[in-house]
Amino acid sequence: MDFLRVFKALGDETRLRLVNLFAQSRERICVCELTDALLVPQYQVSRHLTVLKNVGLVGSEREGTWIYYRLLEDTTECSKDLIKVIRKHFKGKYKDDIERLNQRLAKREGGKCVIGFALSENSNEGKQK
Repeated sequence: MDFLRVFKALGDETRLRLVNLFAQSRERICVCELTDALLVPQYQVSRHLTVLKNVGLVGSEREGTWIYYRLLEDTTECSKDLIKVIRKHFKGKYKDDIERLNQRLAKREGGKCVIGFALSENSNEGKQK
């Protein structure tokens, strides 16, 4: 892992928020769930995920038509330490992101993302698109 590239990637607040969501939730998360948690457009989330994937912080797995992203914290001892620091020091910083993600993850069926809900359209209720 090239830590200069990793720290440059984490220098962007949206990417730091994404890594924090993965670190705090310890879940595999799809783009639409991340979009609802961060309240940013899907294309921006996808672009930031590509950067994080290219530096080795995030991996993806396809399940049917869904692609789930997850934090790659098991690659090196240094990456494990970095994720521990993020979990510890950013836990309370982006509470609203975590709350929105938890609300969105609660809408899963059988542990899988369910399309058709967008918290960004109606912050408390989930609304069919």
